[in-house]
Amino acid sequence: MGFSWAMFSRALFLVLLLTFCSSGAEVVTVDVHATKDPINSGHKYLDVSLGAEVVTVDVHASKDLINSGHKYLDVRTVEEFKKGHVGADKILNIPYLFNTPEGRVKNPQFLSEVSSVCNKEDQIIVGCQSGVRSLSATADLLSAGFKHVSNMGGGYLAWVENGFLVQKPNAEL
Repeated sequence: MGFSWAMFSRALFLVLLLTFCSSGAEVVTVDVHATKDPINSGHKYLDVSLGAEVVTVDVHASKDLINSGHKYLDVRTVEEFKKGHVGADKILNIPYLFNTPEGRVKNPQFLSEVSSVCNKEDQIIVGCQSGVRSLSATADLLSAGFKHVSNMGGGYLAWVENGFLVQKPNAEL
């Protein structure tokens, strides 16, 4: 059995989930059949240490929400974004972290950059490569007063694994 990015991202998500739980965070599971509202049906709510309640939406529900008009905020680096990204009409690329010689550092302008192109009432799905950066970015956005922001579980890797529409540079098509 070979290496699978999907398995890696799932394992990483579980490690993060366990970390949040051991730090006193609360995890609540919602009944999938309780409502037809895709934001409130069958998703995990993570009360992260920042105090924001982050809704993580699986990749299938994310695709439906994006197709219904939600904005997609890709928080990967510009380099990652240019290699390929979620196929969506309303897509933004605002990196949450930058790669530096010292390692990854948080984009100090992240919230102001998002605020310059989105208002706090916009419906936004936040994604990254595997779902880790987007979880933190979503928590920051919620703490900053954005009201309808959800994290896309599994990130771009899950999107690709499910065969959903991807946009790549013309040279790679």
